[in-house]
Amino acid sequence: MRLSRLLPALLIAAGLALPAAAECVGRNLLEALPSKSQAELRAAAERVPYHHGLFWQAVKGDQRITLIGTYHFDDPRHDLTLAQFGPDLDTAGALLVEAGPKEEARLADAMRSDPALIMDATGPTLPERMSEDDWEALWKAMEVRGIPAVVTSRMRPWYVSVLLSISPCMLKQVRQSGETGGLDHLLVQRAEKSGVPVKALEPWDTVFSLFDGMSPGEEIDMIRAAMPAAEYADDYAVTLTDAYFAGDSWLIWEFGRFDAYRNSGLSRAEVDRQVEFAQRTLMDQRNRHWIGPLEKTAAQAARQGKGIVAGFGALHLAGEGGVLSLLGKSGWTITQIKPQGGLANGG
Repeated sequence: MRLSRLLPALLIAAGLALPAAAECVGRNLLEALPSKSQAELRAAAERVPYHHGLFWQAVKGDQRITLIGTYHFDDPRHDLTLAQFGPDLDTAGALLVEAGPKEEARLADAMRSDPALIMDATGPTLPERMSEDDWEALWKAMEVRGIPAVVTSRMRPWYVSVLLSISPCMLKQVRQSGETGGLDHLLVQRAEKSGVPVKALEPWDTVFSLFDGMSPGEEIDMIRAAMPAAEYADDYAVTLTDAYFAGDSWLIWEFGRFDAYRNSGLSRAEVDRQVEFAQRTLMDQRNRHWIGPLEKTAAQAARQGKGIVAGFGALHLAGEGGVLSLLGKSGWTITQIKPQGGLANGG
Protein backbone atom coordinates (compact mmCIF):
# COMPACT_ATOMS: atom_id res chain seq x y z
CA MET A 1 0.00 0.00 0.00
CA ARG A 2 1.15 3.55 -0.68
CA LEU A 3 1.11 4.37 3.04
CA SER A 4 3.62 1.66 3.83
CA ARG A 5 6.32 4.35 4.14
CA LEU A 6 4.66 5.28 7.45
CA LEU A 7 4.06 1.70 8.55
CA PRO A 8 6.90 1.46 11.11
CA ALA A 9 5.69 4.46 13.07
CA LEU A 10 2.08 3.29 12.86
CA LEU A 11 2.85 -0.21 14.10
CA ILE A 12 5.34 0.74 16.79
CA ALA A 13 3.08 3.43 18.18
CA ALA A 14 0.15 1.03 18.23
CA GLY A 15 2.23 -1.49 20.15
CA LEU A 16 1.38 -4.31 17.75
CA ALA A 17 3.58 -7.40 18.01
CA LEU A 18 3.93 -9.12 14.68
CA PRO A 19 4.46 -12.85 14.27
CA ALA A 20 7.56 -14.44 12.87
CA ALA A 21 7.05 -15.31 9.22
CA ALA A 22 8.92 -16.95 6.42
CA GLU A 23 10.71 -14.87 3.83
CA CYS A 24 8.51 -13.76 0.95
CA VAL A 25 8.09 -16.86 -1.17
CA GLY A 26 5.32 -16.97 -3.72
CA ARG A 27 4.46 -16.89 -7.37
CA ASN A 28 4.33 -13.92 -9.69
CA LEU A 29 0.60 -13.43 -10.23
CA LEU A 30 1.08 -11.36 -13.37
CA GLU A 31 3.12 -14.06 -15.04
CA ALA A 32 0.50 -16.65 -14.05
CA LEU A 33 -2.24 -14.82 -15.97
CA PRO A 34 -3.32 -15.97 -19.43
CA SER A 35 -1.50 -14.07 -22.17
CA LYS A 36 -4.71 -12.27 -23.16
CA SER A 37 -5.17 -10.94 -19.63
CA GLN A 38 -1.54 -9.88 -19.46
CA ALA A 39 -1.95 -7.96 -22.70
CA GLU A 40 -5.10 -6.27 -21.38
CA LEU A 41 -3.32 -5.18 -18.20
CA ARG A 42 -0.31 -3.86 -20.05
CA ALA A 43 -2.55 -1.93 -22.43
CA ALA A 44 -4.30 -0.31 -19.44
CA ALA A 45 -0.95 0.65 -17.90
CA GLU A 46 0.43 2.00 -21.17
CA ARG A 47 -2.41 4.51 -21.40
CA VAL A 48 -0.98 6.24 -18.32
CA PRO A 49 1.73 8.91 -18.80
CA TYR A 50 5.17 7.98 -17.41
CA HIS A 51 3.90 4.49 -16.57
CA HIS A 52 7.34 2.88 -16.95
CA GLY A 53 10.56 3.82 -15.18
CA LEU A 54 11.79 4.71 -11.72
CA PHE A 55 14.48 7.34 -12.23
CA TRP A 56 13.93 10.75 -13.76
CA GLN A 57 15.39 14.23 -14.00
CA ALA A 58 13.41 17.46 -14.09
CA VAL A 59 15.14 20.64 -15.29
CA LYS A 60 13.91 24.22 -15.37
CA GLY A 61 16.57 26.80 -16.19
CA ASP A 62 19.37 26.28 -13.67
CA GLN A 63 17.15 24.24 -11.35
CA ARG A 64 17.51 20.46 -11.25
CA ILE A 65 15.58 17.68 -9.49
CA THR A 66 16.62 14.03 -9.52
CA LEU A 67 13.50 11.96 -8.86
CA ILE A 68 13.76 8.41 -7.53
CA GLY A 69 10.70 6.19 -7.33
CA THR A 70 11.14 4.15 -4.17
CA TYR A 71 10.09 0.78 -2.81
CA HIS A 72 9.45 0.82 0.92
CA PHE A 73 10.84 -2.58 1.89
CA ASP A 74 14.24 -4.25 2.07
CA ASP A 75 15.88 -5.63 -1.04
CA PRO A 76 19.59 -6.02 -1.83
CA ARG A 77 19.04 -4.39 -5.22
CA HIS A 78 18.59 -1.05 -3.46
CA ASP A 79 22.39 -1.04 -3.17
CA LEU A 80 22.58 -0.70 -6.96
CA THR A 81 20.33 2.35 -6.83
CA LEU A 82 22.48 3.92 -4.12
CA ALA A 83 25.62 3.19 -6.11
CA GLN A 84 24.15 5.09 -9.07
CA PHE A 85 22.58 8.03 -7.25
CA GLY A 86 24.62 8.25 -4.05
CA PRO A 87 27.17 10.67 -5.54
CA ASP A 88 24.36 13.01 -6.69
CA LEU A 89 22.82 12.84 -3.24
CA ASP A 90 26.14 13.56 -1.50
CA THR A 91 26.39 16.94 -3.25
CA ALA A 92 22.67 17.83 -3.35
CA GLY A 93 21.18 20.90 -1.76
CA ALA A 94 18.52 18.74 -0.04
CA LEU A 95 16.78 15.37 -0.02
CA LEU A 96 12.98 15.44 -0.05
CA VAL A 97 11.03 12.38 1.12
CA GLU A 98 7.42 11.69 2.03
CA ALA A 99 8.19 11.68 5.75
CA GLY A 100 11.57 12.29 7.34
CA PRO A 101 12.82 11.05 10.72
CA LYS A 102 11.28 14.01 12.56
CA GLU A 103 7.85 13.45 11.00
CA GLU A 104 7.90 9.73 11.74
CA ALA A 105 8.85 10.42 15.35
CA ARG A 106 6.02 12.96 15.76
CA LEU A 107 3.56 10.51 14.25
CA ALA A 108 4.62 7.76 16.64
CA ASP A 109 4.41 10.09 19.63
CA ALA A 110 0.92 11.26 18.65
CA MET A 111 -0.37 7.72 18.32
CA ARG A 112 1.10 6.65 21.65
CA SER A 113 -0.65 9.52 23.37
CA ASP A 114 -3.94 9.22 21.45
CA PRO A 115 -4.91 5.63 20.50
CA ALA A 116 -8.20 6.98 19.15
CA LEU A 117 -6.33 7.99 16.02
CA ILE A 118 -6.45 4.36 14.86
CA MET A 119 -8.91 2.75 17.28
CA ASP A 120 -12.63 3.49 17.73
CA ALA A 121 -13.56 2.63 21.32
CA THR A 122 -17.11 3.97 21.22
CA GLY A 123 -18.69 3.38 17.81
CA PRO A 124 -20.08 0.14 16.37
CA THR A 125 -17.48 -2.59 15.93
CA LEU A 126 -16.42 -3.93 12.55
CA PRO A 127 -18.29 -7.23 13.04
CA GLU A 128 -21.42 -5.16 13.68
CA ARG A 129 -20.82 -3.21 10.48
CA MET A 130 -19.89 -6.12 8.20
CA SER A 131 -21.60 -9.26 6.98
CA GLU A 132 -20.76 -12.43 8.88
CA ASP A 133 -18.77 -13.84 5.96
CA ASP A 134 -16.83 -10.63 5.38
CA TRP A 135 -15.97 -10.32 9.07
CA GLU A 136 -14.78 -13.92 9.26
CA ALA A 137 -12.51 -13.41 6.25
CA LEU A 138 -11.18 -10.19 7.78
CA TRP A 139 -10.33 -11.44 11.26
CA LYS A 140 -8.62 -14.51 9.83
CA ALA A 141 -6.48 -12.32 7.54
CA MET A 142 -5.59 -10.05 10.45
CA GLU A 143 -4.71 -12.92 12.79
CA VAL A 144 -2.17 -14.10 10.23
CA ARG A 145 -0.65 -10.65 10.69
CA GLY A 146 -0.50 -11.13 14.45
CA ILE A 147 -3.53 -9.02 15.33
CA PRO A 148 -6.28 -10.68 17.41
CA ALA A 149 -9.90 -10.39 16.28
CA VAL A 150 -10.84 -8.44 19.41
CA VAL A 151 -8.29 -5.76 18.48
CA THR A 152 -9.25 -5.74 14.80
CA SER A 153 -12.91 -5.26 15.71
CA ARG A 154 -12.16 -1.78 17.07
CA MET A 155 -9.68 -0.61 14.44
CA ARG A 156 -10.55 2.24 12.14
CA PRO A 157 -11.22 0.93 8.60
CA TRP A 158 -8.44 2.94 6.94
CA TYR A 159 -5.87 1.41 9.29
CA VAL A 160 -7.20 -2.09 8.67
CA SER A 161 -6.77 -1.47 4.94
CA VAL A 162 -3.16 -0.38 5.49
CA LEU A 163 -2.37 -3.58 7.36
CA LEU A 164 -4.16 -5.81 4.86
CA SER A 165 -2.09 -4.37 2.05
CA ILE A 166 1.19 -5.60 3.53
CA SER A 167 2.07 -9.28 3.45
CA PRO A 168 3.03 -11.08 6.69
CA CYS A 169 6.50 -11.83 5.34
CA MET A 170 7.08 -8.10 4.78
CA LEU A 171 5.69 -7.24 8.19
CA LYS A 172 8.35 -9.53 9.64
CA GLN A 173 10.92 -6.91 8.66
CA VAL A 174 9.14 -4.33 10.77
CA ARG A 175 8.88 -6.71 13.72
CA GLN A 176 12.59 -7.45 13.60
CA SER A 177 14.00 -3.99 12.94
CA GLY A 178 11.33 -1.45 13.89
CA GLU A 179 11.54 -0.02 10.37
CA THR A 180 11.03 -1.11 6.81
CA GLY A 181 14.63 -0.45 5.83
CA GLY A 182 13.40 0.36 2.32
CA LEU A 183 15.01 2.63 -0.22
CA ASP A 184 13.53 5.75 1.42
CA HIS A 185 15.38 5.05 4.67
CA LEU A 186 18.61 4.24 2.82
CA LEU A 187 18.42 7.59 1.03
CA VAL A 188 17.83 9.37 4.33
CA GLN A 189 20.77 7.59 5.95
CA ARG A 190 23.05 8.51 3.05
CA ALA A 191 21.93 12.15 3.16
CA GLU A 192 22.47 12.40 6.90
CA LYS A 193 25.94 10.88 6.59
CA SER A 194 26.80 13.45 3.90
CA GLY A 195 25.33 16.38 5.84
CA VAL A 196 22.58 16.94 3.28
CA PRO A 197 19.37 18.42 4.75
CA VAL A 198 16.39 16.04 4.77
CA LYS A 199 12.99 17.67 4.23
CA ALA A 200 9.49 16.20 4.31
CA LEU A 201 7.11 16.67 1.40
CA GLU A 202 4.07 16.75 3.68
CA PRO A 203 3.13 17.31 7.35
CA TRP A 204 3.50 14.45 9.82
CA ASP A 205 -0.26 14.17 10.41
CA THR A 206 -1.30 13.93 6.73
CA VAL A 207 -2.27 10.28 7.10
CA PHE A 208 -5.10 11.11 9.51
CA SER A 209 -6.86 13.47 7.11
CA LEU A 210 -6.70 11.35 3.96
CA PHE A 211 -9.91 9.45 4.63
CA ASP A 212 -12.04 12.25 6.03
CA GLY A 213 -15.51 12.43 4.52
CA MET A 214 -15.92 8.75 3.73
CA SER A 215 -19.35 7.35 4.50
CA PRO A 216 -19.62 4.27 6.77
CA GLY A 217 -20.51 2.17 3.74
CA GLU A 218 -17.50 3.44 1.78
CA GLU A 219 -15.23 2.58 4.70
CA ILE A 220 -16.40 -1.04 4.71
CA ASP A 221 -16.15 -1.25 0.92
CA MET A 222 -12.54 -0.07 1.24
CA ILE A 223 -11.82 -3.11 3.43
CA ARG A 224 -13.68 -5.44 1.07
CA ALA A 225 -11.70 -4.13 -1.90
CA ALA A 226 -8.44 -4.82 -0.02
CA MET A 227 -9.35 -8.41 0.87
CA PRO A 228 -8.48 -10.18 -2.42
CA ALA A 229 -4.82 -9.16 -2.12
CA ALA A 230 -4.78 -10.15 1.55
CA GLU A 231 -5.92 -13.67 0.64
CA TYR A 232 -2.61 -14.43 -1.10
CA ALA A 233 -0.42 -11.69 0.29
CA ASP A 234 2.92 -13.43 -0.23
CA ASP A 235 2.15 -13.88 -3.93
CA TYR A 236 1.22 -10.20 -4.08
CA ALA A 237 4.50 -9.29 -2.37
CA VAL A 238 6.52 -11.22 -4.95
CA THR A 239 4.47 -9.74 -7.79
CA LEU A 240 4.90 -6.20 -6.47
CA THR A 241 8.64 -6.60 -5.98
CA ASP A 242 9.14 -8.05 -9.46
CA ALA A 243 7.07 -5.28 -11.04
CA TYR A 244 8.94 -2.56 -9.16
CA PHE A 245 12.40 -3.74 -10.17
CA ALA A 246 11.23 -4.11 -13.77
CA GLY A 247 10.16 -0.45 -13.67
CA ASP A 248 6.50 -1.45 -14.00
CA SER A 249 5.01 -0.20 -10.74
CA TRP A 250 1.84 1.05 -12.43
CA LEU A 251 1.19 -2.42 -13.76
CA ILE A 252 0.59 -3.70 -10.22
CA TRP A 253 -1.89 -0.88 -9.65
CA GLU A 254 -3.90 -2.00 -12.66
CA PHE A 255 -3.55 -5.63 -11.57
CA GLY A 256 -5.11 -4.74 -8.22
CA ARG A 257 -8.12 -3.29 -10.00
CA PHE A 258 -8.60 -6.31 -12.25
CA ASP A 259 -8.12 -8.71 -9.34
CA ALA A 260 -10.79 -6.87 -7.34
CA TYR A 261 -13.17 -7.19 -10.29
CA ARG A 262 -12.85 -10.96 -10.02
CA ASN A 263 -12.53 -11.60 -6.31
CA SER A 264 -13.80 -8.78 -4.09
CA GLY A 265 -17.53 -9.44 -4.41
CA LEU A 266 -18.01 -5.79 -5.41
CA SER A 267 -19.48 -4.77 -8.75
CA ARG A 268 -17.16 -3.37 -11.42
CA ALA A 269 -18.58 0.08 -10.81
CA GLU A 270 -17.96 -0.23 -7.07
CA VAL A 271 -14.39 -1.39 -7.64
CA ASP A 272 -13.76 1.50 -10.03
CA ARG A 273 -15.08 3.94 -7.44
CA GLN A 274 -12.77 2.46 -4.79
CA VAL A 275 -9.74 2.54 -7.08
CA GLU A 276 -10.46 6.08 -8.24
CA PHE A 277 -10.98 7.21 -4.65
CA ALA A 278 -7.69 5.59 -3.60
CA GLN A 279 -5.82 7.17 -6.50
CA ARG A 280 -7.31 10.58 -5.84
CA THR A 281 -6.81 10.43 -2.08
CA LEU A 282 -3.57 8.54 -1.63
CA MET A 283 -1.73 9.83 -4.68
CA ASP A 284 -3.13 12.64 -6.82
CA GLN A 285 -4.06 15.13 -4.12
CA ARG A 286 -0.83 14.50 -2.25
CA ASN A 287 1.15 14.89 -5.48
CA ARG A 288 -0.35 18.34 -6.01
CA HIS A 289 0.71 19.37 -2.52
CA TRP A 290 4.26 18.16 -3.14
CA ILE A 291 4.95 20.36 -6.17
CA GLY A 292 5.28 23.53 -4.08
CA PRO A 293 7.96 22.13 -1.73
CA LEU A 294 9.81 20.55 -4.66
CA GLU A 295 9.94 23.79 -6.65
CA LYS A 296 10.77 25.96 -3.66
CA THR A 297 13.61 23.72 -2.51
CA ALA A 298 14.98 23.34 -6.05
CA ALA A 299 15.06 27.15 -6.44
CA GLN A 300 16.89 27.53 -3.12
CA ALA A 301 19.44 24.89 -4.08
CA ALA A 302 20.00 26.43 -7.53
CA ARG A 303 21.11 29.66 -5.88
CA GLN A 304 23.91 27.60 -4.34
CA GLY A 305 24.71 25.95 -7.65
CA LYS A 306 23.17 22.65 -6.55
CA GLY A 307 20.33 20.33 -7.51
CA ILE A 308 18.07 18.37 -5.20
CA VAL A 309 17.06 14.73 -4.89
CA ALA A 310 13.49 13.58 -4.21
CA GLY A 311 12.66 10.01 -3.22
CA PHE A 312 9.08 8.82 -2.80
CA GLY A 313 6.85 5.86 -3.64
CA ALA A 314 7.15 4.93 -7.32
CA LEU A 315 3.38 5.09 -7.91
CA HIS A 316 3.49 8.84 -7.33
CA LEU A 317 5.52 9.33 -10.51
CA ALA A 318 2.99 8.18 -13.12
CA GLY A 319 -0.36 9.41 -14.35
CA GLU A 320 -2.01 12.67 -15.37
CA GLY A 321 -2.00 13.59 -11.70
CA GLY A 322 1.48 12.19 -11.07
CA VAL A 323 4.46 14.25 -10.00
CA LEU A 324 6.13 14.04 -13.41
CA SER A 325 3.07 15.28 -15.30
CA LEU A 326 2.50 18.05 -12.78
CA LEU A 327 6.10 19.22 -13.04
CA GLY A 328 5.84 19.11 -16.83
CA LYS A 329 2.76 21.32 -16.71
CA SER A 330 4.72 23.73 -14.52
CA GLY A 331 7.42 24.20 -17.15
CA TRP A 332 9.92 21.52 -16.20
CA THR A 333 11.61 19.36 -18.84
CA ILE A 334 11.32 15.70 -17.84
CA THR A 335 13.95 13.14 -18.90
CA GLN A 336 14.17 9.50 -17.91
CA ILE A 337 17.49 8.40 -16.37
CA LYS A 338 18.79 5.07 -17.59
CA PRO A 339 19.48 2.61 -14.76
CA GLN A 340 23.01 1.31 -14.36
CA GLY A 341 24.84 -1.43 -12.53
CA GLY A 342 22.58 -4.34 -13.44
CA LEU A 343 19.22 -2.84 -12.59
CA ALA A 344 16.45 -3.93 -14.95
CA ASN A 345 14.61 -1.67 -17.37
CA GLY A 346 13.58 1.41 -15.47
CA GLY A 347 14.43 0.09 -12.02
